[in-house]
Amino acid sequence: MREFAYQRATRVRDALEAGHDGGRYLGGGTNLVDLMKYGVEAPARLVDVRFLPLDGVRVTPDGGLVIGATTTNSDAAAHPEVRRRFPALSQAVLAGASGQLRNMATVGGNLLQRTRCAYFTDSAQRCNKRVPGSGCAAIAGEHHNHAVLGWSEHCVATHPSDMAVALAAFDAVVHHESLEGAGETPLSEFYLPVGDTPSRETALTPGALITSVTLPGSAVLPRSRYRKVRERASYAFATVSVAAALDLHDGLVRDTRIALGGVASRPWRALAAEEALRGGPATAERFLAAADAALADAEPLRDNGYKVTLARNLITAVLTGLAEESDR
Repeated sequence: MREFAYQRATRVRDALEAGHDGGRYLGGGTNLVDLMKYGVEAPARLVDVRFLPLDGVRVTPDGGLVIGATTTNSDAAAHPEVRRRFPALSQAVLAGASGQLRNMATVGGNLLQRTRCAYFTDSAQRCNKRVPGSGCAAIAGEHHNHAVLGWSEHCVATHPSDMAVALAAFDAVVHHESLEGAGETPLSEFYLPVGDTPSRETALTPGALITSVTLPGSAVLPRSRYRKVRERASYAFATVSVAAALDLHDGLVRDTRIALGGVASRPWRALAAEEALRGGPATAERFLAAADAALADAEPLRDNGYKVTLARNLITAVLTGLAEESDR
């Protein structure tokens, strides 16, 4: 690792002033420090933001939630209001990493972890995310767990966050501060399409600091669930994951929300699937049709076509489970 300066901030303004000129914000360090060890990241200054007054969970007047950026993943998952209003979010957080990592990782840091694959952390390999313009070794190489939606010839890595998939399903909004003032960005716009600039992953301006995430009360549905398929039972990135919520009335789908993980460079909101379900009966045939709509634009690579079938089956299974719960 290269030498770097370290600064602990106790006020947001201090953190912004320290981070605006090449500094990097340090939360739990569960991703950034690893990448520094690999030599992928080499910030000149780390600004420790763990002591900023940005933690905690509170209920908003509309029945939604505000989750502070420095709240640990463990605390977010265990909070009674998160579990009551957005159980899929709690399940998603618990599905990510190990207990030790969740105790250190923060909500803001989780959202900013790098989209990556093994080629990204191997400096001997070509990777446009690490060295723009160098190429993507994964396309012709080992890519069985890579993207099937929204990828480009410049990058086929998948987004690693389980939490972000659930947040995408529930219309989360990311709040941030910079020296220019406060701002907010819907999660649907926070992660950028991979396009031809895969090294730029979010809409945050340089030096901006995430302060909180808001989940609107309108996104609270009677039942929600997160289900993750991975290659091993211990902590691992999703092969495919689904965050879904369902609101049924007299056997008809009044509202639904569906987002996918493990299939794209960002959390993938399945808007076409939601539209196919709303107003119709909650039947197995409709769930299958919705899954097909969600995956209509899939373009699998040489070795990952199985993900399309897996995602189709997983969407159908999660929706079926939610509908069965509603009938009890």
